Amino acid sequence: MRSTRRAFAAGIAALSLASAVAGCSRAESGGTSAADTATDQGPAAELRLGYFPNVTHASALIGLEKGFFAKELGATKLVPTKFNDGPTEVAAFLGGSLDAGFIGSGPAINAFAKSDGEAVRLVAGGTSAGAQLVTTADITKPEDLVGKTVVTPALGNTQDVALKKWLVDKGLKDKVQVTNRENAQTLDAFKKGEVQAAWLPEPWSSRLVLDAGAKVLLDEKELWADGKFPTTTLLVRTQYLREHPQTVQALLRGLLAANAYAGSDSADAKLAVNKQLEALTGKGLNAAVIDRAFTSISLDTDPLAATYPRLAKDAVAAGIATEETELGGFLDLGALNTVLKAAGKPEADAAGLDKK
Repeated sequence: MRSTRRAFAAGIAALSLASAVAGCSRAESGGTSAADTATDQGPAAELRLGYFPNVTHASALIGLEKGFFAKELGATKLVPTKFNDGPTEVAAFLGGSLDAGFIGSGPAINAFAKSDGEAVRLVAGGTSAGAQLVTTADITKPEDLVGKTVVTPALGNTQDVALKKWLVDKGLKDKVQVTNRENAQTLDAFKKGEVQAAWLPEPWSSRLVLDAGAKVLLDEKELWADGKFPTTTLLVRTQYLREHPQTVQALLRGLLAANAYAGSDSADAKLAVNKQLEALTGKGLNAAVIDRAFTSISLDTDPLAATYPRLAKDAVAAGIATEETELGGFLDLGALNTVLKAAGKPEADAAGLDKK
């Protein structure tokens, strides 16, 4: 199992920061890890929470802006930390500088693989869907991408894996150039004609469509049953989960409250997201962009666990991983199901991935 997980990590080892090495050393050295021996120590003094300035992280942005997380955490100090890509957040997890974080499904699997299944657990879903392949008007079919440049946010991130797997399926793997840029840079490059296509999360796919004249060649929903696939998940350091289960439950109650608020007052929820985006990036979204972005996503704590074996296979097909990651033990939905049960909601299914 460990060799398989390391094989996944080897495929994108260059993504990791040097600080991640310390986080991996315990698992690689064998023996009992700190997470294995951790016991409940009551509520934590602080919770360091990661998230992105993207609409696909709407639950996090609403929870922060409306104070849902802070309210549920009580005396536990909330320390929000912004990230712009999954690999950087993975390095923070493995380096021990992050306790919990909203993160894409691909980097979540990578964090699990890099630590031989020791460092992190997926404890809830965040957002389903919300990613599209957008192109210039002259590209009307997959074959029109031949010789073109397609951009994704980061090497090995969720959209990068999805694009590369799709190109393999279409027989275009070696006929299309794939490059990585920060989302804001992609928007500018598209406007200048430097790139012709991009596979992006919201709100960036909407921004290219509405602000730069792009069109949708493919909505990733079309590739998944019922249009559901995990774009954003909630990951927690295993040791933190063991030592502070009450704090993790409080975070999850805040997540439920944020999602409920989005469902009951979508207009104000969009305003909350936009306020956070403006504070984080210096500029909010216009109403048309945020409205379109919200039509693409679904906020749900269901982790969609049954999709993860396919995601692990896709990483291999995409050339991101050298071997399929064994996912036994990746999910721990104990805290989530405790919170869901208390709220009178159906429990989430781990699809057997909670067992090693």
